[in-house]
Amino acid sequence: MSNTEIIDILELTAKLMELHDGDAFKIKSFQTAAFNLDKTSEDLTKLSFPELIKLPGVGKAVAGKVLQIVETGRLQDLDDLLAQTPEGVLQMFRIKGIGAKKIRMLWRELGIDTIRDLRLACESGEIAKIKGFGEKTQQAILDSLVFLENQTGKLRMDKAEALANMLLDVFEKEFSRVEITGQVRQKAEEVETVQFVVSTANPVAAFAFLNSLSYLEQNVIESTPFVWRGQASGYEVMLEIVTAAPGQFESQLFIHSAAEKHLATTGSTGWTLLQTSMAFPAEAEEAVYQRAGLPYVVPEMREGNHEFVWSQNHNPNDLVTWDALRGILHNHSTYSDGKHSLEQMATYCRDLGFQYFGIADHSQTASYAHGLEPYRIRQQHEEIDRLNEQFGGSFRILKGIESDILGDGSLDYDDEILASFDYVVASVHSNLSMTSEKATARLISAIQNPYTTILGHPTGRLLLARAGYPIDYKAVIDACAERGVVIEINASPWRLDIDWRWIQYAVSKGVMLSINPDAHEMAGFHDMHYGVGVARKGGLTKNMTFNALTLKEMETYLQSRRQRI
Repeated sequence: MSNTEIIDILELTAKLMELHDGDAFKIKSFQTAAFNLDKTSEDLTKLSFPELIKLPGVGKAVAGKVLQIVETGRLQDLDDLLAQTPEGVLQMFRIKGIGAKKIRMLWRELGIDTIRDLRLACESGEIAKIKGFGEKTQQAILDSLVFLENQTGKLRMDKAEALANMLLDVFEKEFSRVEITGQVRQKAEEVETVQFVVSTANPVAAFAFLNSLSYLEQNVIESTPFVWRGQASGYEVMLEIVTAAPGQFESQLFIHSAAEKHLATTGSTGWTLLQTSMAFPAEAEEAVYQRAGLPYVVPEMREGNHEFVWSQNHNPNDLVTWDALRGILHNHSTYSDGKHSLEQMATYCRDLGFQYFGIADHSQTASYAHGLEPYRIRQQHEEIDRLNEQFGGSFRILKGIESDILGDGSLDYDDEILASFDYVVASVHSNLSMTSEKATARLISAIQNPYTTILGHPTGRLLLARAGYPIDYKAVIDACAERGVVIEINASPWRLDIDWRWIQYAVSKGVMLSINPDAHEMAGFHDMHYGVGVARKGGLTKNMTFNALTLKEMETYLQSRRQRI
């Protein structure tokens, strides 16, 4: 039982208590505890009752509930509430724009207890007639329903990789060779199918083994004699295991690690990559490209888009890697909504081998995240100065801020305060329902502010949960090129924003990109692996990666930029 699982149980319990019109004080106690526990670095499973009640926002009642969750894996309060709640009503909590009170109104007063009924009510205009809803809310519900329907059966990159690696450990004990292929290997930000190729001379025996695993369920109709298809317990995503004879393994690995359009590319020999691989099934991937008369392309880039144009001026060694990164720039600490202190975050960053750590806590408007008021900025800068003295010259904390981009496109502080930072990450966090024209103008206004160094998560999207606000990508990127503003690749697996499909356009305009984890705890630094994956997918090279600059190069760059203001 992890902290996240415990917090999820408390949050869901609070939502359902509100849905069922429970005691307001009790609801608030669960909400407050969940909010505060989400920020603790303590392992909740190892804390005693006296230790739990010492944590901020945790009273005796909730501490007892946490212990019950740890000991049993369940919470009786939640079980009772779930028994009273239709499945369709539970699903409504995923809909953007409506909370427990409005869901209760839809369910109790209108008898809507399924997603289908809710959609029909929206399409007929019935929802707009309800007091407190209106046309705008009705359309927002419809838009959210369409979005969620399109996400059904998908997993975020991190969840898909975790599932794939868990199964890989099992499969490797049975088969002589196993490889993860498909969307996971190609670093897709959203995964519809978790795919493997396994080496076996006996597909029937392979199927028997797979069907013996209690947590796998075969879809017999979708399966073929050589491809097992089904699902893993607890996951809606499709699972596909391709069986390959030992002499065919290399070919099957390659074919299932590239898009059809990529495989259809014809080389100087007149053969496509697919034809070449099938004609020489034992050839490794690099040899297939060589035989076809084409430059080698890494799995991430095999989309049939720009990869061969890219290859005219680059080779795979030019692509950014984790090892090429020299610092981490978008991070949070306990000064705002992070779980670890500034010193803990910086020290761990140094211990990972990086040369600099950029702190970019939330700005003052983000009160929900304890955004920094001017006096707290001064406190943080004083601590940074003290820590930098301790670290010496080989590692440095850079003074940054994640400034909210306000509704009119301005930043969250006056120029005097903005001038005190080494760099500024400008991001939108509020009023996300915008037209493309409004959103684009808001971003460009922030880009034109001379203190903006990096444009953070440009569309505000949350993968599989919230569509980003629409923007004119070319106009935004062109504005960054004109003003010398770096664009963030937010490496959180929830975001992966800017979309990798726009990386090459940005690079073509001379815009550098920064792979930032948006880390709120030390473990969050490792999310940069996901950012590196999508960066490589978009063809980002080391020399166009902002945080691949060394400490000396970064300090020179930031100093030069400040002098131009």
